[in-house]
Amino acid sequence: MAMEKPGAEGAPEIDLGEVAKLVEALEQDLKKVQGGARDVQVLRDEVETLKNVLNSPVRRHHWVRDGLHGIREGFENVVDSAIAEGLRASRYIAEIGRMLGM
Repeated sequence: MAMEKPGAEGAPEIDLGEVAKLVEALEQDLKKVQGGARDVQVLRDEVETLKNVLNSPVRRHHWVRDGLHGIREGFENVVDSAIAEGLRASRYIAEIGRMLGM
């Protein structure tokens, strides 16, 4: 859930605990997707990048925000190319939008 405290860019800070839970769920769902389509691999890479940001000793909310945007765009590409079988894409897109205050 987005917190009310504004970040450096005037946007609400992101609840890093909720982002970590989302990343964990995404990792589990992406393991179920068969095949190595480029769009799915890009999505896996975005999730891994965000996971690394969350595990970094220096966590910048704008890095997390950028990572969430990247995952959201990745889902849109996967959905557009009809590869998202087994993924609950709309749930993740909605959850990321909520975290980003969209």
